[in-house]
Parts: sequence; structure tokens; C-alpha cells
Amino acid sequence: MNKADLVKTISGKAKLNQTTAQKALEVMLETFKETLKKGQKIQLIGFGSFEVAKRAARKGVNPQTKKPINISAKKVVKFKPGKELKEMVAKGK
Repeated sequence: MNKADLVKTISGKAKLNQTTAQKALEVMLETFKETLKKGQKIQLIGFGSFEVAKRAARKGVNPQTKKPINISAKKVVKFKPGKELKEMVAKGK
């Protein structure tokens, strides 16, 4: 599913026109970005949570040359699915 498909689904299920559904989705995504940029956690009960985690510097191997490389420390976004979402996916419903 891509963004356009998501807008159509939201529009149909919430009985909104596609312009309103698209704007709502864009505002939600922008809010997610701003919140994560500040290092804050987003928690949606039943769905899951998004948070910024620090990944430590580490050694790696360049897959093309097989030579060792240093991989810098960085921040990454992590998603942890909620109990309800895990169960729904596991059951395939």
C-alpha cells in the first residue's frame, strides 16, 4: 500500500473527500516527523510505538571490496508493534 492507496482507504472508511483525507494524512505524518525529530516517543495503544534510538559506532565490512570499514554512530527510528497488532498479524486477520 502506498500513500495514494492509503488516502483512498481513509477517504472511504471515514467518509471524507480525498482532499480532506490527504490533508489529514499529511498533517499526521508531519506531526510524527516533528515529534521524532525532537527525540520524543509516539505511542498508539493497540497499534505500536515509534521512537528514536541511538545506534553505536561499529565495525563493518564493505560487501563489494570485503575490506573492513568503520560505521559511524547514528540515530534511527524504531517501531515496536503493539499487542493487538501483533496478534492480528499472527492470526492473519
